[in-house]
Amino acid sequence: MEARELTPKETVLASRKLGRDDAAALAQNASKLIVSKGKKVTEFKVGKDVSDEAIDAMLGPTGNLRAPTMIVGKTLVVGFNEEQIQSVLD
Repeated sequence: MEARELTPKETVLASRKLGRDDAAALAQNASKLIVSKGKKVTEFKVGKDVSDEAIDAMLGPTGNLRAPTMIVGKTLVVGFNEEQIQSVLD
């Protein structure tokens, strides 16, 4: 983000745990969800009716929202995959 001179609107400290309800609320406000777990990238269509599968994908093994999480337009990006983040920001 620094290389592109992007500034986040909001930063949430890792000590504030965001769980299943928070993940569902974020997904309901998006139209597309992209979840990265290492090299595996999964896309979901989301909105008012968010599937349990999509919410489960957003959560890590502890049940908290995976990091990083960012909203780009109507796209919600969860997890780190450099190529995927680059494609969303381009």
